[in-house]
Amino acid sequence: MLLFFFLPAMATVNATEKEFDIVNYGAKPDGKTLNTEAIQKAIDAAAIAGGTVVVPQGRFLTGSIILKSNVHLRLEKDAVLLGSTNPENYKRLNRWPALILADGQENISITGQGTIDGQGRRLALNIDSLFYAGELDSSKYTLRRKRPNESVRPQDIEMAKCKNVLIQGITIRNAASWVQTYHHCENLTFDQVHVDSDAYWNNDGFDISDCKDVRVSNCVVNAADDGICLKSHVKGTWNENVLIENCTVRSSASAIKFGTASRGGFKNVTIRNIKVYDTFRSAIAIESVDGGELENILVDGIDAVNTGNAIFIRLGHRNAEGDVGYLKNVTIKNVKVQVAFDRPDINYEVRGPEPSFFHNTFPSTIAGIPGHRVENVLLENIEITFPGKGNDGLAYSPVSRLNHIPEQEADYPEFSMFGELPAWGFYVRHVKGLRFKNVTVKAEHRDYRPAFVFDDVESLSMEQITVVEDDTGPQVILKDVKDENLKMDRQMIQTIR
Repeated sequence: MLLFFFLPAMATVNATEKEFDIVNYGAKPDGKTLNTEAIQKAIDAAAIAGGTVVVPQGRFLTGSIILKSNVHLRLEKDAVLLGSTNPENYKRLNRWPALILADGQENISITGQGTIDGQGRRLALNIDSLFYAGELDSSKYTLRRKRPNESVRPQDIEMAKCKNVLIQGITIRNAASWVQTYHHCENLTFDQVHVDSDAYWNNDGFDISDCKDVRVSNCVVNAADDGICLKSHVKGTWNENVLIENCTVRSSASAIKFGTASRGGFKNVTIRNIKVYDTFRSAIAIESVDGGELENILVDGIDAVNTGNAIFIRLGHRNAEGDVGYLKNVTIKNVKVQVAFDRPDINYEVRGPEPSFFHNTFPSTIAGIPGHRVENVLLENIEITFPGKGNDGLAYSPVSRLNHIPEQEADYPEFSMFGELPAWGFYVRHVKGLRFKNVTVKAEHRDYRPAFVFDDVESLSMEQITVVEDDTGPQVILKDVKDENLKMDRQMIQTIR
């Protein structure tokens, strides 16, 4: 498998530019005075000649502010941009409202040692109250979950169609919705950004949609939803040439995730040296379910502890009226994961919803759909430790019932989407070109299920496979597997029809 990866250049800030201190434009650092107009005046002044807007030490309450080309926003140490809790103080330029907005701008940055605090929970609860007061349309409220939709809850940052963007050094906290989103941006750099948002539902740490030449490095994410999430909302556009490296992620959903929205796709993405902990769902989830094109993905180096699931790869067909996309050329190597028995995000204030059915620990999964296979996947130098303790009285899915596992072609992609599964290590279905090399799976306690189940797989290679479990029965189940090359003890293998 030959993969090529482009490493985007890091955007920079000119340190000699003129500075515009927001206090000189009337901003008050008392945490009570609404400073939206004063901060916007400083930005507008800086936009004329190009310069740096300085937020000094203090707590500056504000509604939506709009960044403009050649403006660099610098938050000094102990400076806080404090989001208003009044929803009337927010604007939208593109998709959703946000505290900091930019649309179609170039050469912009947000840097420094200060903090953006959206006060998201109080803001979201104030929006929630509007529905019960009859001031928020029911189409913008989710009755089943009893909360306002993401689309009316402000983010901390949203940028669209911007070029040469740098976000560096700052802390971003407490969003009412997604923490920050970037749509159709080019040359986008995040460095040493600290995201801390367990404030309310849907607090994705990073949402990067259809962007080109992206670098996310040295960031720390603590999020009540997905940690670093690549999305694609528009057909014919892609997240392309993306590097995510040297980051630490804690998430009540998945740590690194592709494709909750996957209409265009993802090409040439490198993820390396990622630490994951206390994460409810997958350490790495790679998905194309809305007709998108996903190819040339390299994951090199994940160290995850206390995590609900290790690896989830899914090609689906949620866009039932459209074409099926594809998912191919994926390399995942140098991965070590410790899967938890109990819920790993129990200490979060806002926790993701649990499956609505009884289940044993879920295996890693690679799954396409009938007639559309995941293609060309290499798993190398992988070690996953599972708790075991599979209990066939709690939930039962024997290998004799593989045909009864639902395809769920149009369902939301998630590691629990197929219900109870018949393997504790890896469940693989509808795949062509799959290679396992130096892969170890360990069960700390006996599990009634085998370690590996392969169903409708063509061109399967397995070498240097280690299974550690207190069970002498078959650990590799093959059903409708063609062109296999399995370098292991044949007593470990069982073929079924």
